[in-house]
Amino acid sequence: MRNTPGGRRRRLGAAAAAAFLLLAGGSIGPAATTLTPAPVPSVSVPDSAALTSPETAAPVPAPSPSSSLPAAGSAAPNDQPTGMPESVPETLHIPSIGAQSKLIRLGLDEQGALTVPSGAPGSPAGWYEHSPTPGETGPAVLLGHVNAEGGGPGIFADLRRLSPGDRIEVDRKDGSTAVFAVLRGEQYPKDEFPTQKVYGNTAGPELRLITCDGYDPKTGHFDDNYVVYAELVPDGGP
Repeated sequence: MRNTPGGRRRRLGAAAAAAFLLLAGGSIGPAATTLTPAPVPSVSVPDSAALTSPETAAPVPAPSPSSSLPAAGSAAPNDQPTGMPESVPETLHIPSIGAQSKLIRLGLDEQGALTVPSGAPGSPAGWYEHSPTPGETGPAVLLGHVNAEGGGPGIFADLRRLSPGDRIEVDRKDGSTAVFAVLRGEQYPKDEFPTQKVYGNTAGPELRLITCDGYDPKTGHFDDNYVVYAELVPDGGP
């Protein structure tokens, strides 16, 4: 059955409730391949969800939360650009940090847990296929690792270097490119993840880039998540 944009947005909330709130209680550190499903609550989007943390992970020093990108508010609803038609994303480009990746599709496994990209070197970023396609109205969700299995940088290693206004480009299957401008980046402790803020429906087309953060060398776990918020640039911008 064909996914419709509205259906995907509804399933995004349902999947969040069932399993997918990918990084709220753990990380996508190198050893993680699936996320533990959380109980389905009575509401469509819960305050948090428990996830599996990797037992080991290569050290990645995390900057302090105060070094995250400065806050910037989203445009008012009547200023939001018109959403693009549905089209599966194929390639991600972030020129300011030199990041480029093919995008794989990420879904749910038989246990209702979100599959996440492999942590192997060269691992691509992934699009959660029950979120809107990048450019459609709503929050399109892309995941990527901060480091690779056995060490080395992951595709989202340099998300903290992004500044408000930096471009994020997503090439789509229909030949179009959805261009986003960074609004801000925020670091969240896993037990204080703002589910609704990150995954809730939006008035216009937006993008979320999500990775792990807050590496604790004592435990070998990533305790936090880092989220970059971006919004669609009308007509691709200048």
